Amino acid sequence: MCGRFASSSKPEDLVDLFGVEWWDPEETLAPNWNVAPTNSAFVVLERMSKERPDAVRQLRVLRWGLVPQWSDSAGTAVKMINARSDTVHEKPSYRQAFASRRCILPVDGYYEWQTVPGERGKPRKKPFFVSRVDGAPLALAGLYEFWRNRAVPAGHPEAWLVTFTIVTTDAEELLAPIHERMPLFLDPSSFDEWLDPGLSDPDELRRLLIPPPPGALRAVPVSPAVGSIRNNGPELKEPWTEVEYETTLF
Repeated sequence: MCGRFASSSKPEDLVDLFGVEWWDPEETLAPNWNVAPTNSAFVVLERMSKERPDAVRQLRVLRWGLVPQWSDSAGTAVKMINARSDTVHEKPSYRQAFASRRCILPVDGYYEWQTVPGERGKPRKKPFFVSRVDGAPLALAGLYEFWRNRAVPAGHPEAWLVTFTIVTTDAEELLAPIHERMPLFLDPSSFDEWLDPGLSDPDELRRLLIPPPPGALRAVPVSPAVGSIRNNGPELKEPWTEVEYETTLF
């Protein structure tokens, strides 16, 4: 499960880190430490080019929450922020994108909520921030899709909507006590294959759905302030102590 993440890297840094060949400097985003569904984020993808015979690696700004090509409305986006790795190859909403429109979402890390006992037996939600131990951006596996808004003319600025979803998998041992699912993240060694639009065989692709070995991630408790999208700042990622939790009303 992934319902919030932090994204504060400069596009110039992402271009260098992911070997991006094309990006529009005018397509910018402010740092966002509390990205929620239907917000936009930087995404790395590859598309075939008319000017050259191979795919071009690009940095794009896409909206979170996938809208399938066949959907009558863009309102389905909030229900399609995640796609399960075990069914992504067969679900009608995702299988076409899985075959040829895969992307990488570079994030600082993501937030996950653990259900813990509260006062009088009432459960409460304890947020954690999950990131790479080495401090590098976390490269989440994603899918993207184009949706045509038939309610406006073809040349209208809102005629096309490009959206993405995050692929999830079973949580590794460290994270399982927090939540049973986690985003599928990629090591640099698998970037090329995951992004390659020419690789479309489902059986070949499914071997890419195996996460890297455990040990690359860490999870730290953070402020419950992250639960409100009105709160946004780097302090949301800072660790909280048990004492701070005991003196805070959830």
